[in-house]
Amino acid sequence: MSGSLKEVRQRIRSVQNTQQITKAMKMVSAAKLRRAQTAIQQMRPYAEKQEQMLRNVLSNLGDGATDVTIFSKERPVERVCLVIVTSNRGLCGAFNTNINKAMQARLESEYRELYEQGKVTLLPIGKKGYEYFAKRYPKLHIITDYIELFNKLNFDSSTQVANLLMDAFAAGQYDRVLVAYGHFKNAVSQYPTIEQWLPVPPLEAQEGTQSRADYIFEP
Repeated sequence: MSGSLKEVRQRIRSVQNTQQITKAMKMVSAAKLRRAQTAIQQMRPYAEKQEQMLRNVLSNLGDGATDVTIFSKERPVERVCLVIVTSNRGLCGAFNTNINKAMQARLESEYRELYEQGKVTLLPIGKKGYEYFAKRYPKLHIITDYIELFNKLNFDSSTQVANLLMDAFAAGQYDRVLVAYGHFKNAVSQYPTIEQWLPVPPLEAQEGTQSRADYIFEP
């Protein structure tokens, strides 16, 4: 009987030690989440204003600036590149599923004919998006160079992807580039979003405002 009680006490201490470890891990994870959330919230106003300025400038440039305006000119859509941003791992609820299904719905509704002709390219960032579409759409041209971009995510690696897409668009390899990602709302809610990245959509003037703005650029 005494031996059994000793084993029970040891088991209780073991469980208590495990609880302390998991509590410490939870606190560390919560701190990392807060830092990431704060960074996103602080960056968003700058990113939104930068996008607004870019769209405004491109919308008001003359036709003579062909090297720049090529990124804002609509043309007949014959080839499309779909960029899908997901995670590398699961256990995150419907985060990846919602993004994949949103992009799949867009592909089926607008670009099914181009897909059948082999004119749709997929650039997945994250394994879950790659696995989902590679299994279901064998006719996709898939660029696999950036699947694990998150493992070395920085400005230089992100710039490589942007330059690749811009160069391909300027060369006429793609007529439209769409990006699907999870838009951050809060720690438990991210809703799937699909945006047209190229050509850059024109800035729509709000009621009572002027769409044209003058900018002075200095070296």
